Amino acid sequence: MNSGDGKPAQVAANTLRGGQFRYYDFMMAAFVAIILLSNVLGAGKVSQVWLPIYNDYWPFGAGILFFPVSYVIGDVLTEVYGYARARRVIWAGTGAVLFMAFMSWVVVALPPAPSWGNQAAYETIFGQVPRIVLASVCAFWAGEFVNSYVLARMKLWTGGKMLWTRTIGSTIAGEGIDSLIFYPLAFLGAEGWTTTLVIQVLFTQWALKVAWEVILTPVTYLVVGFLKRREGVDVFDEGTDFTPFATRV
Repeated sequence: MNSGDGKPAQVAANTLRGGQFRYYDFMMAAFVAIILLSNVLGAGKVSQVWLPIYNDYWPFGAGILFFPVSYVIGDVLTEVYGYARARRVIWAGTGAVLFMAFMSWVVVALPPAPSWGNQAAYETIFGQVPRIVLASVCAFWAGEFVNSYVLARMKLWTGGKMLWTRTIGSTIAGEGIDSLIFYPLAFLGAEGWTTTLVIQVLFTQWALKVAWEVILTPVTYLVVGFLKRREGVDVFDEGTDFTPFATRV
């Protein structure tokens, strides 16, 4: 579907309904894997980083190592395949997180064998606190849709130029919504979490995630360019129904 000059053909997203792509499934799998890793390994741990400007350590959530990558992949999905296909991936990620939370609860609740003495450690690692699960799912869902919507709209406004403005701009908006929902809903009033700590981690997470996006911008350019050339399309969301409550493409 390349144009005559060898460049990806510019097409409206709604003309591709039902079409097949080479790498879309791989991008979906990578996105879901990153979401699950971020929820299993990083959501509940607070680490710290030394900031010379403050001459002190500053707390941050360990999920920063994983979760921002999902926004980069989300940017690539929307930029290359359009909002509708990104929306489908977001719903797949949401379903995966919910299933993971349910199965974690089931497995932790199973009575351990008397000869197995690791139940307490297992509960510490994989036990799901309901409010954290709720906060994680709500924040992920809202943040990813804001990210995808802003990027798709900005692509129309910029005519597909200046990719960096929409990847960074959409991340500022999407990660902002994500952090504003997740940290107060998950940790405000929880044991070990003061209001000041929640606010510190919230803004630190937002700033670090946006910084991650900026740092990874060259990588985003490479991946987007590669996928557009291999898929042979450059999708613009003209006439797209931007409701998040659908999975059709």
